[in-house]
Amino acid sequence: MKNPSRRRLLSVGAGLAALTSCSKKQEAPSALGAPMSPYGERSPREKSVRLTPPPDTKTPSTGASRTPLQDSYGIITPSALHFERHHSGIPDIDPAAHQLLIHGLVEQPLYYTVEDLKRFPSVTQIHFVECSGNGRTEYGNPAPTPQESHGLSSCSEWTGVPVKLLLAEAKLKPEAKWVIAEGADACRLTRSIPLDKLIDDAMIVYAQNGEPIRPAQGYPMRLFLPGWEGNTNIKWVHRLMAADGPSMTTHETAYYTDLLPNGKARQFSFELEAKSVITRPSGGQKLAFGPGQYEISGLAWSGRGKITRVEVSVDRGKTWKDAEMSQPAFSKAFTRFRLPWNWDGSATTLQSRCTDETGYLQPTADEMIEVRGRNFGYHNNSIKVWYIQADGSVSHVASA
Repeated sequence: MKNPSRRRLLSVGAGLAALTSCSKKQEAPSALGAPMSPYGERSPREKSVRLTPPPDTKTPSTGASRTPLQDSYGIITPSALHFERHHSGIPDIDPAAHQLLIHGLVEQPLYYTVEDLKRFPSVTQIHFVECSGNGRTEYGNPAPTPQESHGLSSCSEWTGVPVKLLLAEAKLKPEAKWVIAEGADACRLTRSIPLDKLIDDAMIVYAQNGEPIRPAQGYPMRLFLPGWEGNTNIKWVHRLMAADGPSMTTHETAYYTDLLPNGKARQFSFELEAKSVITRPSGGQKLAFGPGQYEISGLAWSGRGKITRVEVSVDRGKTWKDAEMSQPAFSKAFTRFRLPWNWDGSATTLQSRCTDETGYLQPTADEMIEVRGRNFGYHNNSIKVWYIQADGSVSHVASA
C-alpha cells in the first residue's frame, strides 16, 4: 500500500508486539465450536440483505427486492441474495404435481415433469438476470447506493435442459414463429417469445448455483432466456404454446415498452444492452483512511454477449483508464472489473463504462436522452456517476 499513514504503521507495530508477548504465554484451551448442521448458514456477523419494500405496503405480493451489489465479490450472486420481482407473490408448488405443457402449433402436444426434464442432456451456464426496470430511478432522481440503482440484477450458475430439445420432441409445425410462455403464479404472467430465441440458447432451468432453484426464482422450473429482460424469463413456467404471432399480452403492451420522443412506443425490447456500475467505492461508503491507495471495483454485463472492455474515469470523465477484467469472461454474465487508484484527497467523481463484443459502448445519460427522450422508464443502461467528497465520503450527488 502506498503512503501508509503513521497511525496505521503504529497499529501494525503494536499488533506484532502483542503477538510476540502472547506467544510466550501458555495458550488457554479454547471453547468447543458449534456442531455440524444439515444445511450451512453464513456467519451471524455478516449482515448483507436484500432491500425489500416497506412491510406496510398495500400490495405485499407485488414488488421487488434488490441485491446488495456493493457487498458482492466475484461474479456469482448467492441464491439467498438474488433479486426478486413478483406480480402476485410466490406460489407454493409441489414439484411432483407440476407439469410443463407444450402445445399449439405442434404435431405432438406433450407434458413434462421435473423428473422428465432431468432425463434430457443437461447444460450448465453462468448468466445474469436483470429486470428491465433496473436503473429507472436514475433519470432525474439518482439512487444513493448500487443496491438501489442497479440491484434488480444478479448472476448465477443455471442448470437445465435446452428448450430446442423439447420443441423437437413436440414437432413444431412450419407456421410456428412464436411461443407464448405462461407462469403458474396467481396472475398467470405471460410473454410472447420469438421462436428463434428459444431454439438458440433458451433453457428450462431447474437448478441454480448447484441446488434446486429457490421458490422466489421459479421453483420447480423456469424459462431462462440468456441476455433478455427478466420479465420474459417466466418463473414457475407451466405452458409453452407455439403460435404464428405474438399474443400481445398485458406485460408486452401496457408494460415493458419504451415511449420514444416521437410519441411512439418501442415494443419487444428483449435484449439488454451493456451496463456497468462501480460497487466499491460507491454511494454510502467512505474512503476511511484518507488519501492513498484504494481499489476501484465493479460489475459489467451485456445481453449481447461478452464484455470486452471496461474503462474507469477518476477525473470527472476527462480521461479514461482500462480496468482489469476477471477471467474467464462469460457471455451474457457479470464481469468483475478492478483498477488500482491513488486518491490525492481532492473532490472528484468515479464512473465506469463498458464495451461488449458487438462494439456497443455504454452511453452517458445525455446520450441516452438524445435517443430516447425524457420518458424512458425501462432499459436504462446509462453511466452511473459517484461523487467523492474531500472528506472521503461517497455520494450519488455532488456536494453543495
